[in-house]
Amino acid sequence: MSRVWLLKAIDRYRSRFPEELEVITAFESFVRTHEQCFERTLSNGHVTGSAWILDQAHGHCLLTHHQKLQRWLQLGGHADGDSNIVRVSMREAQEESGLSSLRLISTEIFDLDIHLIPARGAEAEHHHFDVRFLFEGDRSETLSVSSESLDLAWVSLADIRDYTSEDSMLRMVQKTG
Repeated sequence: MSRVWLLKAIDRYRSRFPEELEVITAFESFVRTHEQCFERTLSNGHVTGSAWILDQAHGHCLLTHHQKLQRWLQLGGHADGDSNIVRVSMREAQEESGLSSLRLISTEIFDLDIHLIPARGAEAEHHHFDVRFLFEGDRSETLSVSSESLDLAWVSLADIRDYTSEDSMLRMVQKTG
């Protein structure tokens, strides 16, 4: 995979979600402009991969209480130079949850989001250009909280507002069905 694959996937995403044109255009421009967009060392921002993990009934999603950001979020993280962003999303989801039952539903992008990461220590403020894919997991499987998280929880989609009010999270719930 490469920037070319990602740009084609973004173009297909645009045809499915034309109402998200502003984010799509900014995302596409960033990827086209920055050959090293998958590298964490790109100081103004970088592409990240995330997993929107649903149970088999699609009534619950798996969220992580992110240690650094102190918010409930989908699982995901840095590409660290890997342009296969689907693989990045799977790797991050497995590392952060311990789930071995994860199943990718589609290689089509489920959601795109651009969000600001605040400065922390020597790391300057920067943007994450987050590519999100849809997965299914088994709620009966034991979870393993990683060092990046404070907790993991299967959350009913009906109760998501008890955990977050962030637009990007609510948008993914809406896309779920």
